[in-house]
Amino acid sequence: MKRHFQLNSTGILIVLMLITLKSYSQQNPQYTQYIFNTMSINPGYTGSLGTLDAVATYRDQWMGMEGAPVTQNLALHSPLKYEKVGVGLNLQNDKIGPASEFYADANFAYTLQLSARLKLGLGIKAGAKIFNVDFSKGEFQNPGSDPLNENVQGNVSTTLGAGAYLYADNWYLGFSIPDFISNKYYSDIEMSVAEESIHYYLIAGYVFEINPELRFKPTLLAKYLHGFPLVVDFSANFLIMDKFTIGASYRYDDSVSGLAGLSFMKGVFVGYSYDYTLTDLKNYNSGTHELILRYTLPQRNRRINSPRYF
Repeated sequence: MKRHFQLNSTGILIVLMLITLKSYSQQNPQYTQYIFNTMSINPGYTGSLGTLDAVATYRDQWMGMEGAPVTQNLALHSPLKYEKVGVGLNLQNDKIGPASEFYADANFAYTLQLSARLKLGLGIKAGAKIFNVDFSKGEFQNPGSDPLNENVQGNVSTTLGAGAYLYADNWYLGFSIPDFISNKYYSDIEMSVAEESIHYYLIAGYVFEINPELRFKPTLLAKYLHGFPLVVDFSANFLIMDKFTIGASYRYDDSVSGLAGLSFMKGVFVGYSYDYTLTDLKNYNSGTHELILRYTLPQRNRRINSPRYF
């Protein structure tokens, strides 16, 4: 969702929030546990697991700060009968201050078998987002003096994106643009009509088998928006006995995170992460909490020689 409001606070907190939110206003929601929900940022991943996969995510950012972002996401995808074609659905609800935005998009991917071990998923996504603003919530610059400071109800815009996802048994590399369409919106911070920034994502990861009971999974996610600094997220996770996940991540010049997860009941995964803010905002919030619930349908009638770990 496009972040564009001022929080109801005083003194230096207002200044810090204005600086932060001005850059945050044109950015899509970010997730710490993106490695468990790759389709949300790259449609080329759709259907790549060879079975039904469903992921629900809840993220409460900057807890203790009034009007801070809260995001819910539901993503599910599956291959069709012949497995070269995958389809998926991604739903997202994003709230910040007086504004909320609901996303819904359909995903489609076709997988090319490049070699015995190497595959390339080419995906597209299309949908819509519904934007609402209730200016009775929060405190704004000169409320009532600007005719644009009025409630917005049901402002609908379209989305169209694409992605490529190259993968083998133990590594992957992906590039995506989740939305090519740059819609205009009104920013209460800048008091003017602004244009969204197009996001470019690069994702990569590798699985090292240290021994049959322990795997090391480093990953990288880079996000670029024109006119903004490159955002880079480094993550390192350990998978123990194919059941327990523990790890940490570092978002450059922004935050550090710890995460833990548990797999159980043949296909169910529950994960939790906590982000500690490294910017000046750390003095005004108690961190970011993120929960994830994932279900991957077991492939009972298919023998898997090299199981996937991403």
